[in-house]
Amino acid sequence: MSRAPSFVEAPAPQRRRVGEWSALVVLVLLLATQLFSSERTRLAAHAQWRPVVTGVCNVTGCNVPAWHEPGAFVMLSRDVIAVPGHPGVLRVQASIRNDARWPQPWPVLVLSLSDANGRLLGSRRFMPGDYLGRTPDTVLLQSGQAAQLAFDIVEPGPGVVAFDFRFE
Repeated sequence: MSRAPSFVEAPAPQRRRVGEWSALVVLVLLLATQLFSSERTRLAAHAQWRPVVTGVCNVTGCNVPAWHEPGAFVMLSRDVIAVPGHPGVLRVQASIRNDARWPQPWPVLVLSLSDANGRLLGSRRFMPGDYLGRTPDTVLLQSGQAAQLAFDIVEPGPGVVAFDFRFE
């Protein structure tokens, strides 16, 4: 009697492949770890993922980049006035607050000065050391924390009547 073709024969019983499944699980975990490590900064920049990234990094010892949300800085008060007895010098005074959910680095402050016609007379970016008069004691401004700023600048030209602050 002839043998039936192999595709007709009953399949042999599957033996357990524990080693192969274990290797697959280990490889998937390694891939997930590598993806998390490479995308950690991008994930931490999104409010919905930041708590997850922070939790994982607390367990694994990785670092979470500082939160950066310039739009969450609020200008509570601001003023630019001429300094009496010092022609051509303007005093900038302001109060800011970090309304972000998390601490974030001190912002870069952009100050623009204009004349009565709206023509830009000057604009400058101020780093925290510039507008605080010293390097801040702490790298991060805590959530809800307010700060007072005061510094002098040289008037870029006569006729400054308007000013604008922006955070970066």
